[in-house]
Amino acid sequence: MFCPFCRHPDSRVIDSRTSDDGLSIRRRRQCPECGRRFSTTETASLNIIKRSGVVEPFSREKIVAGVRKACQGRPVTDSDLALLAQKVEETIRQTGASQVEANDIGLAILPPLRELDTVAYLRFASVYQAFDSLEDFEAAIARLRASQGDASASL
Repeated sequence: MFCPFCRHPDSRVIDSRTSDDGLSIRRRRQCPECGRRFSTTETASLNIIKRSGVVEPFSREKIVAGVRKACQGRPVTDSDLALLAQKVEETIRQTGASQVEANDIGLAILPPLRELDTVAYLRFASVYQAFDSLEDFEAAIARLRASQGDASASL
C-alpha cells in the first residue's frame, strides 16, 4: 500500500474495523517514512459472468433496477429494494466465489422478492424463468399457495 502523501511503498496497519454491512474492512494506516496517517477500505471483488461471456463487477444498482420493473405499481419502497439487493449480495458472497453466473443472481433474487411481494415475484419469475403459457403461471401460483398454506399451518 503506497502512502498517498509521500508515495512510500509500505505502511503499517494501526486499526481495522468491519463496516456496518460487514462487506468491507476499514483500515487505519500509518506511513513509516513520513508518519502521516490515512484510511483504506478493502472489499472482496465479486464479478458477474453474463450470458454473453462478458465479465463485469457486481452491482446492487442493477438488481434494484431489474426488480423495480417487477414492483411497478406495487407497495414496495426504494428502501425495500435496497434491502433486497443487500440480501442478494450477501447470499452471493456467502458462496465464497469471486465470479458468479448471471443466472445465479436471478435465482438469488427470487426468495427475498417472494417474501417482499408475491405479485412482483410472479412478474419477475415469469420473465426470468421464461413462462410460456398459462400453465406456467398456474403452477407458480399453486406453489405459492402451497407454501403459504404450509406457513399458516405451522402458526
